[in-house]
Amino acid sequence: MAAPNLFLFFTVFLSFSFHLFPFTLSRDIPEITASRTVTTILDVSSSLQQALSILSFDPQTTNPFSQQQQTVPSFANSTFSFSLQLQSRETIHKTQHKDYKSLVMSRLDRDSSRVKAIITRVELALNGISKSDLKPLDAEIQPQDLSTPVTSGTSHGSGEYFSRVGVGNPAKSYYMVLDTGSDVNWLQCQPCSDCYQQADPIFNPTASSSYAPISCNSAQCNSLQMSMCRSDQCLYQVNYGDGSFTMGDFVTETLSFGSSGTVNKVALGCGHDNEGLFVGAAGLLGLGGGPLSLTSQLKASSFSYCLVNRDSTGSSTLDFNSGLVSDAVIAPLLRSNKIDTFYYVGLTGLSVGGRLLSIPQSVFQMDDSGNGGIIVDCGTAITRLQSQAYNSLRDAFVSMTQNLKPTGGVALFDTCYDLSGQTSVKVPTVSFHFSEGKSWNLPAANYLIPVDSDGTYCFAFAPTTSSLSIIGNVQQQGTRVSFDLANNRVGFSSNKC
Repeated sequence: MAAPNLFLFFTVFLSFSFHLFPFTLSRDIPEITASRTVTTILDVSSSLQQALSILSFDPQTTNPFSQQQQTVPSFANSTFSFSLQLQSRETIHKTQHKDYKSLVMSRLDRDSSRVKAIITRVELALNGISKSDLKPLDAEIQPQDLSTPVTSGTSHGSGEYFSRVGVGNPAKSYYMVLDTGSDVNWLQCQPCSDCYQQADPIFNPTASSSYAPISCNSAQCNSLQMSMCRSDQCLYQVNYGDGSFTMGDFVTETLSFGSSGTVNKVALGCGHDNEGLFVGAAGLLGLGGGPLSLTSQLKASSFSYCLVNRDSTGSSTLDFNSGLVSDAVIAPLLRSNKIDTFYYVGLTGLSVGGRLLSIPQSVFQMDDSGNGGIIVDCGTAITRLQSQAYNSLRDAFVSMTQNLKPTGGVALFDTCYDLSGQTSVKVPTVSFHFSEGKSWNLPAANYLIPVDSDGTYCFAFAPTTSSLSIIGNVQQQGTRVSFDLANNRVGFSSNKC
């Protein structure tokens, strides 16, 4: 009789354990793999060395955007594919921070401002705030296959990435911020009533034969969230929520993409008053889903980018009309009926160490009113998750990293470790899960990041009280993120920079 009783006890114990620790197993994960933690290696020495090297990097010593503008045929439809170089901000503007921790703090401050601005914008849209409800522009405003490289922009806390684009005819090249969370394209223009510091000379509209004002009754002017009319010429204003803004004339211009081609009559803002933390770039290319974004004006069927590490001096590309990479992890691309700028993704769950967390899928879903959901954003640095999801993720990670020495939190990070003296460490793999059993496994460097020069590393996620979650660019580093606009799909392909 002893053996049956022992079996009964063991069965009851297992049942009790599953209820006590619900995140440890999932019906979608075989029991044989659930007992083994899936891990990956964080190269501490390499990541710390790269972080510190960005402080001494001098953009004057190298030119990451060495391509030459060429005279090539123009195009105006989605049958052309092209690519632009993409790089980080430090490659065009030397950081003024004397130590790595102050650089990280400035990034996190700017990132918090951006997240606040995104959440506020979504809430306004959900509450039915229309264009007519917004404060109008000051009537006394004074106007005064394609490929290009992409760079990381963090020296001033912005977390932005940049590309080199030609503007006007003849074309002059400018560093432009890439932003999937914005629609309006713009650059600083002469004459300036107030212009911030940029790496290139200020654009001079009088030197371009293709510069043309937009009339007030045009569809483009009417698509602006904030606009006004003066002498039948459209004026624009864009506010970014952290105090940064741009205002001036809304015009059309010719844009050139390296040796790939040119696009005529692209609507953009010619900013005569521009203030805030855009230091380095001449302006912004909006890659959002609204009608004024570059992607919409190009009628692009798809676009993709791969973001290099924010401390890297290397580059990758922003590609248009190139389709999905063959080995991409595919997720549904969802759109809100309240705001068309942001790209929502159909996330179903998270796992740590190969163990699916017991988070209701509703936490990641957008409801019929447009509340909730999770967006993919290249301008936000740190991924924000609803508190319920974040707490489950953090607690699971902490329970599987008992081998690491914990230390105090830093800024918005509440989970940090002292890895000083370590060459490499083994950590549980963090994964995003999508429908049909697809999962995107993150490299360790995309969720355990250095925050000072002493070997303090923090778990690079943060909670939010908003119903909206955001997948930030730290988690996207080294992954080609592809937006198949024609078929409403998002693809994630690791190591495709």
